[in-house]
Amino acid sequence: MAILELKDVSFRANSTGILNGLSLEIWEGYVHAVVGPNGAGKSTLANVIMGLPDYRQHQGDILFEGQSIKHLNVDERARLGITLGWQEPARFEGLKVSQFILASARDKNREEVDRVLELVGLEPVRYRNRAVDKTLSGGERKRIELASILAMKPRLVMLDEPDSGVDIEAIERIFEAIAHLKQGGTTVLLITHSARVLEKADHAFLICSGMLVDKGETARILEYFSGKCLPCPHKNVPDLNSLRKTGGENA
Repeated sequence: MAILELKDVSFRANSTGILNGLSLEIWEGYVHAVVGPNGAGKSTLANVIMGLPDYRQHQGDILFEGQSIKHLNVDERARLGITLGWQEPARFEGLKVSQFILASARDKNREEVDRVLELVGLEPVRYRNRAVDKTLSGGERKRIELASILAMKPRLVMLDEPDSGVDIEAIERIFEAIAHLKQGGTTVLLITHSARVLEKADHAFLICSGMLVDKGETARILEYFSGKCLPCPHKNVPDLNSLRKTGGENA
């Protein structure tokens, strides 16, 4: 059963078509992935679904649990249980980690802060009173943001490049958190160009030039990460040397 549906969604920026008649269904309770080359519209898709201010002027419709959310702002969509984890998490000077997590947590107590920090592999005693600022590494901020999402218990979470800027230990903790979200009933949408991240999904969409090129089981979509590519309008040409190093596909 679809928790989210996009119906013929198109979005333009500076007269350039980023999303072009995109239609897809996100099934409730699954981990989905959206993959494609740089510039294919993956992050734009997440921003449009979230309803960020610069991404509200689009054609087509977006349905959440069967109801149109096209005219709802980002706060209203958040209250429905939709959230977005950024590729580059924000810094908040003067705000403690515990305050950041509790701001959106369902259970507003220190036990919940400690629980979610432990889930992402951060020792509560070391992190709960740290500031969410430049003293934290990118990987630490990413895990803290994910801890806040775990405390939020959203209906639908979109994670934009969840493995970006993190080390091996951190990405394993992030994968564990994704599994925990699914077990808790949260629907997850991963925005990625990483084969390793794609492998954690149950189902995947391949987009190119803002259009749906293919969709299906993860194992089949993974073929495109080993050099296979469908004809599409995208100007990029796969860099096979890069693919061999990263295990990912750029076209």
